[in-house]
Amino acid sequence: MSAPQLTTGAPPGAPDLVTTAPRPAIRGRSRGGPSRLRALDGLRLLAALMVAAYHYGGRNGEIAQAWGGSPAHQFPTAAPLFAYGCLGVQIFFVISGFVICLSGWGRTLRAFIASRISRLYPAYWAAILLVTAVFALPWVAYKALPPSEVLTNLTMLQQPLGADRVLGVCWTLWAEMRFYALFALCVVLPGATRRRVVLFCAGWTLAAALAQAAHQPFLDTVLMPEYAPFFIGGIGLYLLHRYGARDPVAWAIVLVSWLTGQHHAVAGLWHAPSATAFSYRSTAVIIAVVTLGFALVAAVALGKLHWANWRWLTVAGALTYPFYLVHEHLGWVVVRALHHGIGLPSYATLMLTVALMLLLAWVLHRFIERPLTPALKRSIDPRR
Repeated sequence: MSAPQLTTGAPPGAPDLVTTAPRPAIRGRSRGGPSRLRALDGLRLLAALMVAAYHYGGRNGEIAQAWGGSPAHQFPTAAPLFAYGCLGVQIFFVISGFVICLSGWGRTLRAFIASRISRLYPAYWAAILLVTAVFALPWVAYKALPPSEVLTNLTMLQQPLGADRVLGVCWTLWAEMRFYALFALCVVLPGATRRRVVLFCAGWTLAAALAQAAHQPFLDTVLMPEYAPFFIGGIGLYLLHRYGARDPVAWAIVLVSWLTGQHHAVAGLWHAPSATAFSYRSTAVIIAVVTLGFALVAAVALGKLHWANWRWLTVAGALTYPFYLVHEHLGWVVVRALHHGIGLPSYATLMLTVALMLLLAWVLHRFIERPLTPALKRSIDPRR
């Protein structure tokens, strides 16, 4: 697979499930009681479904082989809309900025690292082995990677090491890991305070802009100028959640992040109308989707979605990460089996494939994540 670009679209890593969070004191007053953030779990699943729509019907490539032709022929009306699903990545990054700031506040560096590793790796290892095993089956049309490449993928460092990826979506995990490292070194290690978080956001915003201008691969790798605005915007939204809507500095962080983020989204995803392109993405729609992502996370941050407090949203949040990991590559196999093997219509195949991937995600959550995540966390940070 080629190096990941913004146009490939796949959502990122797995922030902690956000079903509850303490409400901190605001200007000396304690709000008291838990703040339910189940709506944020729902937004994560929505972003994952956007990306699944993109992978199944919004582009060509291996999925066209599974359908037996371009998805544009399978979904002549919906395919142009599915093409915007790759923007689920940007929404994921905003959510990640919010959640990592929330979960990292008040934690030691060791506890933060234990939380990140135990959250990311168990389902990821299972997905790597599962996709490799399925692709090794003789009747599957897709080839598994050589053993050395698969073993390298288990580290989650395959991209900087130049190895092929077992999971196409894992490029976003590499972006998440770099964000975690920056946040851990600059905020968690010295101790999270409002001033330190604000300086981190301001410094990263300026450094990312300078990296964009410098055209230095190392700076691009470390500072991620095309993704930084979304992580930073999420952090700014968490500051609004923590300190209240009358915080002008937090609003400034969010506004600058939105302005620079929409620029990078348009630069990466827009192209002039072309007969050879799979679809045409409008600049206005790209900006609108990015804006909607910021607005929805802002609504959660400011308590406007407290009414969305259904328990099933917690389950939705739990399924998001494993669903994200397995849906693309195993989806190719399922689409081919349902559409060609059984002869199901395109839309029925699409819906059933999504349902089966969600079911597999539940299996991975129930039998992999639930037992292994706490055990791995305790092994890294026994004091907890």
